[in-house]
Amino acid sequence: MIASIHQPSTQTFMLFDKLLLLSGGKTHYFGPVADVVPYYEGTGHPVPHHTNPAEYILELTNQDFAQDAALASSQLDQLQHAWSSSAGASAVSSKIASTLQSGKSETALPSHRSAQANFVAITGILVHRSFIKSYRDVIAYGVRLVMYTGLAIMCGTVWLRLGNNQTAIQPYINVIFFGSAFMSFMAVAYVPSFLEDRLTFVKERANGLYGAAAFSVSNFIIGLPYLFGIALTFSLISYWLIGLQNTAHAFFMWVMWVFLDMVAAESLVVLMSSLVPNFVVALALTAFANGLWMSVGGFMVPKTILNVFWKYVFYYIDYQTYVFQGMLVNELEHRTYSCAPSCHCMYETELADQCEISGRGILASFEYPTDLAGTWAGILIGIIAGYRLLGWAVLAIRRR
Repeated sequence: MIASIHQPSTQTFMLFDKLLLLSGGKTHYFGPVADVVPYYEGTGHPVPHHTNPAEYILELTNQDFAQDAALASSQLDQLQHAWSSSAGASAVSSKIASTLQSGKSETALPSHRSAQANFVAITGILVHRSFIKSYRDVIAYGVRLVMYTGLAIMCGTVWLRLGNNQTAIQPYINVIFFGSAFMSFMAVAYVPSFLEDRLTFVKERANGLYGAAAFSVSNFIIGLPYLFGIALTFSLISYWLIGLQNTAHAFFMWVMWVFLDMVAAESLVVLMSSLVPNFVVALALTAFANGLWMSVGGFMVPKTILNVFWKYVFYYIDYQTYVFQGMLVNELEHRTYSCAPSCHCMYETELADQCEISGRGILASFEYPTDLAGTWAGILIGIIAGYRLLGWAVLAIRRR
C-alpha cells in the first residue's frame, strides 16, 4: 500500500518507520524517520527549533517556489551528492545488490515446492480473512443461524413428542423430509454473501494476487465450522422435541446427515452463483434446483413408480435422496410402533402378531436397505466434491 499525506503533522510523521525522500527524480534520503533530523544536521541544514521536520524538509528539497531558482537548483545538487556519498546510501546499495543476488539464486532452484508453499500460504491468508469477515458479516452466517433456529423450533413444536403409536409413523417421515429439504432450500440465503466474496476475488485475481483454486479451497474450508455449528444447533433444539430415537449414536448420526445436507446445499449455491453471478438469477436457479431435488428425492414420488427419465437422470445424483434415506434408516431401523388399540397395523411386518410394526418393515416398503449408510455418506461427499470442482472450473474459466 502507498499512503500519500501532504505536509503531515510532526506526530503523524513520526509514526512512519522509513522515509524515502525524492526530488528532481533523485534520492535525497532513504532510511528511518528517526534518523532524518540528525542526517540533515550533518549536511549543514539543521531543522530549526519548534519546526515540523516534514515541513522543513519539504521546503528544503522543493524548488517550485524558490525565489532564486539557480541557488535552489545548486542546493538540491549538493544535497543529492551528500546523500549519494553517505554511508546510508552505500548500505542501501549493498542491501539491494544482496537482495538481487539472492533472488537470482532462488529462481535457479526448482519452483514446484515454492509454488506449493505459496498456494498453501495464500489459502491460509484467505481463510483467515474470510473468518474475520464471517463473524463481522451478519448476513453470511448470523442470519442463517437465526433462520435455522426458527426452523428447529417450528419443527420441534409442530411435530411435538410424536410417540410410538403407528399414527406417528407418517408424521415422523414427514418431518424428516421437511426438515432436510427446507434446510437445503434455506441455503439460498448464502447467495448474496458468496457473490460479494466472488466480486472481491475477481478484482484481486485481475491484480494477479491469487487464482480460482485458492479462493475455492478457502471458501469451502471457512464454511465447514459454521455449517457444523448450525447443524448441531438445529439438532439440539429439534431432535428431542420431536421425539426421535433417544440414543447417542442415533443423535450424532442425525447431526452428520444434517451437516452433509447443508454442505451439499451450500456447494450447490456456490456452483449456481459462479455460473450466473447475478443475485436474482442465482437465487432463482438455486431455488429451482432445490425444488427439483425435493420432487425426485423419493418422498413425493417413491422410486418404484418414479418416471424413468427423472429416475435415471436426476434421482441418483440428488443429494437430498441420500440425506432422506440416511435419516429415515437412522430413525426407523431400531424402532417399533404400536398398533393399539385395534391391532390393525398400517404396515404388515414380522411383528404383526404382537400388535406392533417393525421399523425395518417400514424401510422395506420404501426399498431402503439398512446397511448402506457409509455408501450414502460417500456418495454425498462425492456430490459435494463434484459441485465444488465444477464451481472452481467455472471461476477459473470466467474472467468477470
